[in-house]
Amino acid sequence: MIIDIMTLFPDVVGDMLCESILGRGQERGFIKVVCHQIRDFTTNKQRQVDDYPYGGGRGCIMLAEPLYNCWKHICDEAGKSIHTIYLTPSGKVFTQNDAKRLQSIYDRLILVCGRYEGVDERFIETCVDEEISIGDYVLTGGEIPAMVVADAVCRLVPGVLPDEECLTDESHWAGALEYPQYTRPETWMDKSVPEILLSGHHENIEKWKKEQSLLRTKTRRPDLYEKLIIN
Repeated sequence: MIIDIMTLFPDVVGDMLCESILGRGQERGFIKVVCHQIRDFTTNKQRQVDDYPYGGGRGCIMLAEPLYNCWKHICDEAGKSIHTIYLTPSGKVFTQNDAKRLQSIYDRLILVCGRYEGVDERFIETCVDEEISIGDYVLTGGEIPAMVVADAVCRLVPGVLPDEECLTDESHWAGALEYPQYTRPETWMDKSVPEILLSGHHENIEKWKKEQSLLRTKTRRPDLYEKLIIN
């Protein structure tokens, strides 16, 4: 899996995605994250990437031309068009199912990070395949959403995590939230680990985990609980 990120802050984004699990995944060749500086594809001495919006309004809009030049450079290098995602509050809210879909269908993605008041709509119409939001709120730019999407997708690539159970035993994988987790010591600040987890009875432990998962989902995310098919 290769993820190309178009951004005005490639060092910040690249450094973050080269640490820890994703960093090791890149070192082992399972994934590759490449950040592209949009300013490198401007055609003026000022390396200008934005201008005032037609029709008035506050702020500036990112120019279509440098975005297109950057996007075309990536596609030309790959020798094909690549599934392109624009990170925007106007997009569909990103879910675990979207991460699964993107990882299973595509071997390369372009993530476009907007800034200022957004990007020229003509670039979106010409180059973007999908618009994604990470939630119903507004951030100062698309870099954090791009890192969220890249992280969620890359960790699903086989080999990035050591065991499939690392994925299937987590919140949202099967539609429910994960059960509570504990580690040493057995007692901390007068709070003890549930006895069932110390029993060594694997069948009872698994039953407890499922019950706690459903209880937590029902309490914290009733919207998810209503969609569950409980056996």
